[in-house]
Amino acid sequence: MTATPPPAPSVPAAIPAEPIPVVVAGALGRMGAEVIRAVLAASDCALVGAIDTTPGTEGDDVGERLGLGPLEVAVTADLEGCLCQASQAARTQSAGAVLVDFTHPKVVYEHTRAAIAYGVHPVIGTTGLSPTQLEDLASFAAKAGIGGAVIPNFSVGMVLLQQAAAAAARFYDFAELTELHHNRKADAPSGTCIKTAELIEELGKTFNAAQVEESETLSGCRGGLRESGLRLHSVRLPGLVAHQEVMFGAAGETYTLRHDTIERSAYMPGVLLTVRRVRQLQGLVYGLERLL
Repeated sequence: MTATPPPAPSVPAAIPAEPIPVVVAGALGRMGAEVIRAVLAASDCALVGAIDTTPGTEGDDVGERLGLGPLEVAVTADLEGCLCQASQAARTQSAGAVLVDFTHPKVVYEHTRAAIAYGVHPVIGTTGLSPTQLEDLASFAAKAGIGGAVIPNFSVGMVLLQQAAAAAARFYDFAELTELHHNRKADAPSGTCIKTAELIEELGKTFNAAQVEESETLSGCRGGLRESGLRLHSVRLPGLVAHQEVMFGAAGETYTLRHDTIERSAYMPGVLLTVRRVRQLQGLVYGLERLL
């Protein structure tokens, strides 16, 4: 007689993970508003803070301000108070809260350092940090044991362009970079353009050897010159969002790589990917390619 097998042990239902607490700095700006929409649409994220210094908005519901309906998250200009509150609220979680910053080059260093000090993981989309500031923040994050990310561009397409440019640079000795943005962007050249140049320069070669003795009749018209010989050009016009070209030249040919951001929603998959991974980092990383 065949024995009846014992019933399979019941598997307890998986306990859903707590959503990632997210604070958005620059909440009422164009990028900040897009980030808030993305956070609200993500089931594993929760908006817990909205920082903005727009006059007359203190205490307003950020959802009402953005036309999203009431969210019960008030706009505040108090960065440290908001970070402190987010940090305390995340104490029940092992990984902590996240700050997504799209503000201004003049304040982004202080914002990043404050987030690390309060144990909040910074995800920085604001460009304009100097190499010295990046080194200081990386050292501070490492000492504090806080993971963070400085991402000049959250577009996966831009990462692919940068990788293609770095590969092409092996075969070309002449190259120039042009970035084009809306005319409300404060820093030039863009952090993305600088990052692209840095990746190309990892080869250790010199570009654009002089063929003639050049002279500018209008100062700056040949663009910014880096030590490697690469030249970077910036365009600012209404109607643009974010665009970049890398043009290589050789005898009888040019090779051009171009990326165009048509809508800011293109950045949101990269923003959410970084928010989800930053809490597992042990220090500060620079560039989306470090997380892909």
